[in-house]
Amino acid sequence: MRWEGQTATHVDADALPGLEERGSVLESWPTPGFDGASFLEVTAKSALNHVAGDGFMGGAWTINPYRGCQHACRYCFARNTHTYLDLDAGADFDSRIVVKANLVEVLERELAGPRKDVTAVQLGTNTDPYQRAEGRYRLMPGVLRALARHGASISILTKGTLLRRDLPLLAAIARDVPVSIAMSIAIFDDELQQQVEPGTPTTRSRLETVRAVRDAGLDCAVFAMPVLPGLTDTRAHLETAFASIAEAGATRAIASALHLRPGAREWYTQWLREAHPHLVPLYARIYGTGSYADRGYRDWLRDRIRPLMREHRLGPVQVTAGTGLAAPGSAPPPRARQLASTSEPLVAAPTLF
Repeated sequence: MRWEGQTATHVDADALPGLEERGSVLESWPTPGFDGASFLEVTAKSALNHVAGDGFMGGAWTINPYRGCQHACRYCFARNTHTYLDLDAGADFDSRIVVKANLVEVLERELAGPRKDVTAVQLGTNTDPYQRAEGRYRLMPGVLRALARHGASISILTKGTLLRRDLPLLAAIARDVPVSIAMSIAIFDDELQQQVEPGTPTTRSRLETVRAVRDAGLDCAVFAMPVLPGLTDTRAHLETAFASIAEAGATRAIASALHLRPGAREWYTQWLREAHPHLVPLYARIYGTGSYADRGYRDWLRDRIRPLMREHRLGPVQVTAGTGLAAPGSAPPPRARQLASTSEPLVAAPTLF
């Protein structure tokens, strides 16, 4: 996408008469209250995305109100998707946020027409639906109401404590359609968390959000991932993590090793070289030139985590294309696969740990 051809002031000489200056994007720069951030407001053609193929999410329906993410997680798997927009996977991903301003209107139209057979939708599969931009645009309440009226089940994975704003609505919706909520909390060291996830709410505030979800009468899983080699894979850190998750009342938890896709790999390793150069050889051994930790490390991490999961009675979260997060206490569907997320929401690695 060439943004110069999408701005509100762009003139298209080849357009039909009267439509020469019909722009679809308005770039706001800077935005008061959002230091260093700009929003690219787009007129979306579709709201629902159907994941093709036979992969781990093949057949799933997803909604992403935003592209780019102010949470700025250095390891975010979705970073490379910003390059499809002629924006970079680093600073642009963190600060130039694409907003589907007409999302709710388009969603309602799709659910009433060509997408009327959609029965389950996942939110948070690419970037976070409750990042700070949601406080300005308030797209999620309309999305949730539209899905509930249609009778589609809703799965949400987020790092955003803004989720609390919508808990009364979600609790009401859950009386009529299945609602699954998961909070992503990867780092239980305050200083490290602010270095690696500089735009996210604190770990404490996310744990408090888990408690708020439970107090609202809803189940809440915690994705304690990614586990960062040499940084958050120590026994002390993992014991703190699972004890805190259990204390917050989480229904379930799951953990998995970091994976580094193109875009995320470059951004994360640049930080690693600057902040923890002594760990660079370790990462070279574990990852080589690939995106996933080698089998030896995954096996070691599995053996370290499993006893903690048992001790704190935190069973695994399972995911299937089509239904999203499995309801607590329910048997996972035959094609269910355990989720291994990086930064955001409902994105799986091919193997656990």
